[in-house]
Amino acid sequence: MSALHPLPDPGRRDVLAAAAALGLLASTPLRAQTRPERARVTLALGGKNTLYYLPVILAAQLNYFNEEGVAVELQDHAGGGLAEQALTTGHADVAAGAYEHTILLRQRGVNCRAFALLGRAPQAVFGVGNQVLTDGRTLRTLRGQRVGISAPDSATQWFARLVLARDGLGPDDVQWVGVGTAAGAVAALREGRIGAIANVDPVISQLEFAAQIRVVADARSLRGTQQLYGGPMPGGCLYAPQGFVLRYPNTVQALANAVVRALKWLQTAGPSDIVRVVPESAMTGDRAIYLAALDKVREAFSPDGLLSEDAVQTAHRLVAQQLSTPAAVRAAAPAATYTNEFVLKAKQRFSA
Repeated sequence: MSALHPLPDPGRRDVLAAAAALGLLASTPLRAQTRPERARVTLALGGKNTLYYLPVILAAQLNYFNEEGVAVELQDHAGGGLAEQALTTGHADVAAGAYEHTILLRQRGVNCRAFALLGRAPQAVFGVGNQVLTDGRTLRTLRGQRVGISAPDSATQWFARLVLARDGLGPDDVQWVGVGTAAGAVAALREGRIGAIANVDPVISQLEFAAQIRVVADARSLRGTQQLYGGPMPGGCLYAPQGFVLRYPNTVQALANAVVRALKWLQTAGPSDIVRVVPESAMTGDRAIYLAALDKVREAFSPDGLLSEDAVQTAHRLVAQQLSTPAAVRAAAPAATYTNEFVLKAKQRFSA
């Protein structure tokens, strides 16, 4: 019997076990286990044609999502607050938006987790129409005025609240007007329907190049962000309900892979590469302004998708000081609102 059925060699078994642990025995079944559980995913974002979401658009245009085995439907909204609503009402599986959404959702009893960072700066700008703010006057001039934001409960409104608070204005001292993040936002300022605007590029650059606003706060650079927030502050991210992350980890990994790969591509992409990949419709009819705006925000993009603990702490401090309400049902828990697990695996795969 022993000749026909030899006992396993302990030494060989140990070697095989060690090799498997190190990933040296990759096989078809192992690869099959990493296949996304969901073949289709709906991703809601607040302004598809803004530079804020450029890494997501690149991942789609370069077919990185498809190559990961996931067909991603990009669901466009006028602002991050509306994208959040789509997520929480079940009309989207995943959302892209400011990291603060995960903090505020948790306070309301909804567990969501960020799993891939798009930007390491908010990219938001606060500008005031020339007819409203003249030299030497403070932002208190805006009391009672209409301030344009992308949509209520969006990062642009939170940014505007931060800026106004520095001049002693509260959120109820102005009238908030949702203007989106496209041509309508530009028209609202030009036509005098709003006196100031908090928005992102390329909208802001269009108004700047036309000399129609005076920029009073700018978070498109790391230095400007540090000055405004007193520390590093995260920008946009991909986030999803905790239940989705736990139930579909391979799908989440596929999304993180595509975004990290797009961020890596963006690090070395020149103007001709951008023009080749980004749809003409996203450039709002002016390629030169779009590329100039990209130069202004380029350093704001995350190089690898990782969310730093320092940036997380800054965001939680901002929410506690500016955005929290007495109705919060859960205390702050920074570690419960993000994970770098998926991005770390993507970084290793793509050497990002």
